[in-house]
Amino acid sequence: MSIWDDRILETIRSKGPLPVGEIADEEGVRIQQPSVSRRCSKLADHSLVIALGNGVYQITEQGKGYLDGEYDAENGVWMQDGDDNGAPSAGEQPGEI
Repeated sequence: MSIWDDRILETIRSKGPLPVGEIADEEGVRIQQPSVSRRCSKLADHSLVIALGNGVYQITEQGKGYLDGEYDAENGVWMQDGDDNGAPSAGEQPGEI
């Protein structure tokens, strides 16, 4: 994920479903419409947004979870409380539950 992905997701989360042209025009995004369109397509591939048609995208629960640090978009899994992508916590041995 890139900083642009986070900015796109944050924009859609705060404004609701938006067409890529309006996302590109947002002050916090500042990349051209074709780039926004490509990034939204990648975000949709990771289930972080859903295409509603005519270039309009809406954030999904996974997208909200990703922004909140509760969803691992690369692995496509929800993280448990305190989960840091499977790394053992202090005093825990690898593979220990």
